[in-house]
Amino acid sequence: MDFTDLIDLASERLGGTVLFANDDFFAPKENLLKPAPAIFIEGKYTDLGKWMDGWESRRRRTPGFDWCVIRLGLPGIVRGVVVDTAHFKGNYPEQCSLEACAMDGLPTTEQVLDEAQQWIEILPKSNLNGDSENPFSITSDERWTHLCFRIYPDGGVARLRVYGEVAPQWNRLREIGGELDLAAVENGGRVLSCSDMFFGHRHNLIMPGRAANMSDGWETKRRRGPGHDWTIIRLGSPGRVRRLEVDTSWFKGNFPESCSLESCNAPDVPLETLEDAHFTWKPLLARTKLQAHTRHFFDEVMDAGIASHVRFNIFPDGGVSRLRVYGTIGD
Repeated sequence: MDFTDLIDLASERLGGTVLFANDDFFAPKENLLKPAPAIFIEGKYTDLGKWMDGWESRRRRTPGFDWCVIRLGLPGIVRGVVVDTAHFKGNYPEQCSLEACAMDGLPTTEQVLDEAQQWIEILPKSNLNGDSENPFSITSDERWTHLCFRIYPDGGVARLRVYGEVAPQWNRLREIGGELDLAAVENGGRVLSCSDMFFGHRHNLIMPGRAANMSDGWETKRRRGPGHDWTIIRLGSPGRVRRLEVDTSWFKGNFPESCSLESCNAPDVPLETLEDAHFTWKPLLARTKLQAHTRHFFDEVMDAGIASHVRFNIFPDGGVSRLRVYGTIGD
């Protein structure tokens, strides 16, 4: 599987932050984690030089390297990174490397930068190409909270994408108890597949908060034949689903006519089996009409037992901004 199909753990929209950079003279460190692709504006300059949509340090005249420290938006297992040097052609770094650490709680920037803090190399020094997406697979299976990104010797990087699997602290969540959104990305939920996502990515369904606009949801193309669109979500933890929220905010002339939800308890079943038309799903919510630009709350659902996955069906097509699957953690 392509690791870029996973969640970007460092994404600004998930709370990822560049805590510190030793040098961001030409372009600020905050650009590194912006969700939108980098742009180039011909002829745009600042008092310091050419305006660039990325993180760019000054030209190094002494030995060493430049670096920055990133707090992941969601702690997790990193499976791969993309170092995007878009629009940096004569000023990109020759190489880069990546180190990681795991820290409890919410450490301050000073604590993260403390010389006593131990970092583990997860990407050795690797060559970069300019004006390119440079993908690197990561083999570490440990849970990380912070990264140290090094560039050699200096230069500019437009974006850093850190793809992986969210790893919540389930012991803490069990101690807290009560209901939680089992499908939420911050609780380890993941949208495994969908029938179509022409206008809006399937991952948007389980992102934090309300959708910012129509582009911030899951939207399929107009269906011209029989059938309906669907998506399969692996819950962060198997649990018993108690209630649902289906939010069609921003979708006014393109919301689905209706929806339904099904579940299964098959944590070890491969995705190909779950996608098979003959696989048996248990109903949670019967086909129900939807309204435009509305948060729909379903406080009563059918008892389907413990669920590891849910299948969300929309009829016949359209867009949904968020899906919340509230329940209790089960065994």
